[in-house]
Amino acid sequence: MIARQALFALLVLAPTALAQQPDHLRIATYNADLSRRGPGLLLRDILSGADPQIAAVVSTLANLNADILVLTDVDFDHDRVALSALADQLAKAGAPYPHRFAKRPNTGMATGLDLDGDTRLSGPRDAQGFGYFSGQGGIAVLSRLPFDTAAFRDFSDFLWQDLPDNVIGDSLDDSEKAVLRLSTTAHWDLPVMLPDEGRLHLLIWHATPPVFDGPKDRNGRRNHDETAFWLALLDGTLPMAAPDGPFVILGDANLDPVDGDGRNAAIRALLADPRLQDPAPKGSHNRAEPDQNGDPALDTALYDFGGLRVDFVLPSSDLRVAGSGVDWPKDAAPNAATLARASRHRPVWVDIALP
Repeated sequence: MIARQALFALLVLAPTALAQQPDHLRIATYNADLSRRGPGLLLRDILSGADPQIAAVVSTLANLNADILVLTDVDFDHDRVALSALADQLAKAGAPYPHRFAKRPNTGMATGLDLDGDTRLSGPRDAQGFGYFSGQGGIAVLSRLPFDTAAFRDFSDFLWQDLPDNVIGDSLDDSEKAVLRLSTTAHWDLPVMLPDEGRLHLLIWHATPPVFDGPKDRNGRRNHDETAFWLALLDGTLPMAAPDGPFVILGDANLDPVDGDGRNAAIRALLADPRLQDPAPKGSHNRAEPDQNGDPALDTALYDFGGLRVDFVLPSSDLRVAGSGVDWPKDAAPNAATLARASRHRPVWVDIALP
């Protein structure tokens, strides 16, 4: 195996250690609730040094100490100033990330249509993805390994109607079908450069919640198809080629395979696909509502009605999983209150053995 010191020299990184064993990568996703109601407010809160939720997120991420970290629900700004400020806070907490990536999401991007039927054209529900401003609640990636940005692929402009076997039904009219993208936030293929000069493809997404709509179930249908996109990509039925190397599908599906609202056929099919493996990461959440059937230890987010498994890290079947978990401690644990203050979601991580 590659020694840690040799790995640094190969990657020409800052004096930053890989977080876990030198022959493993910890890959994590976390809905960090770093979204605010206006542009610039996230940066304000980070720089203030006085926001308790920001402090809890920083503490949570420093303890997680992942090597590759996908953050969902984090506001985007053009120069990535807020992301840099967050990374600076993490470095001060002992978790430096020299490589950072973010791109404008679909959230808050105007469609020019009255999608919610309120006779206005510029409301948050009229955007490609719900958002009070362009970039609200986007996606960011922090890494201790460099990105191959030249090979990055952004599928976020792919139209919903162009997905084979989509379940749009009557939830859109023809003018809406011609404009509305499949991705509420984004669908990305972001390759990370491995120590052996190979690439690990991060297939990243954050789907819409399958609620907050009317009887036509537009959000529920779109949520289903945002996950089904990955199956179509791997099947080769899209205009875009499947990734040509090992990959990890990760992000916030906003869809539990067993419980909650939503059309869960797509996430169940993804979890069962032989090209993937589900490490079934577990935490210590042990409370479920009477009408819930899933294992609460698999939950990644807490709602008023109970916990759900909605955040996923799914490595391709050719990768060796060395460990996994959900950072959901027992209620009496010292960091339980910090995790609850940071977000209703909990970090999900998988350790991958390096080649």
